Amino acid sequence: MQEAAFAPVAAAGPAAAPGLDSSTVERRDVEFASGGARCAAWLVLPTGAPPFPCVVMGHGFAGTRDAGLPAFAERFAAAGLAALVFDYRHFGASEGEPRQLLDIARQLEDWRAAVAFARSRPELDPARVALWGTSFSGGHVLRIAAEDSRVAAVVSQVPFCDGRAGAASLRALLPLLGRALLDAAGARLGRAPVEVPVVGKPGAAAVLTTPDSEPGYLALVPPGSPWRNAVAARVLLRVPRYRPGLDAARIGCPLLVCVAELDAVTPPAPALDAAARAPRGTAKLDPCRHFEVYRGPHFERAVADQVAFLTEQLRPAAAGA
Repeated sequence: MQEAAFAPVAAAGPAAAPGLDSSTVERRDVEFASGGARCAAWLVLPTGAPPFPCVVMGHGFAGTRDAGLPAFAERFAAAGLAALVFDYRHFGASEGEPRQLLDIARQLEDWRAAVAFARSRPELDPARVALWGTSFSGGHVLRIAAEDSRVAAVVSQVPFCDGRAGAASLRALLPLLGRALLDAAGARLGRAPVEVPVVGKPGAAAVLTTPDSEPGYLALVPPGSPWRNAVAARVLLRVPRYRPGLDAARIGCPLLVCVAELDAVTPPAPALDAAARAPRGTAKLDPCRHFEVYRGPHFERAVADQVAFLTEQLRPAAAGA
């Protein structure tokens, strides 16, 4: 796929990544192919001389790249690490029909394509490509790193590790089961998706309904974002069978798992188990809730841990000798 014209962040206009500081980083609007469709991405570059180490970043459940991720990318770039921040197919600025379709297998394909794209860039060091995932994508990065021995390091933040964990969460999805079955049946007939809300108040017919879900998620979405509070319901039939935390035992590179001890969205126990399974895994615990890690003092603590981890693991080989 072709690259959009290079421009400093300050000159990128309305599409500029919110939160990116043009005094410390530059941004390229780029795109890569996945499954025959175009995935839109930001390539955030630090100052200095390339090739740079790169952190490939994708969002969580039905998220778009502008919702909270630029703040992390800016900190990585300020520390000398490039970041490739992408939208999955069917979401945000990426192609893919129908819209709002969260297909786990396709999202994993998008991760593979994003990593391959990062390794192909002349500005980036293909031997120093790391993965960063959060919430639902915190599980994705475990699976991708388990199958790709070239991944240099992984950050898995408040990760979804086991669809069978959290009986209360599974019970909350039962009212949506009929719509999920209807959506899956309609998909086989070529019908438009049956959508359900991503977040809602406690007791609402939505995927995420913990007390912090609606205010926490919506606080991440900037004005003018393409994000919609909707997802094709069929994914709910797949979520209970998705158990990426079990793949952690096959991850050969260093792994940092950032765990929110009070997390009611992605329970902390499976995340701690994934860190323990990984041969080079480390867990960092913070006494916060799921969405607090994206903002305020808990963000500062998490991003400091992540910058320290990534800069250590992504040093040039000569510097670490």
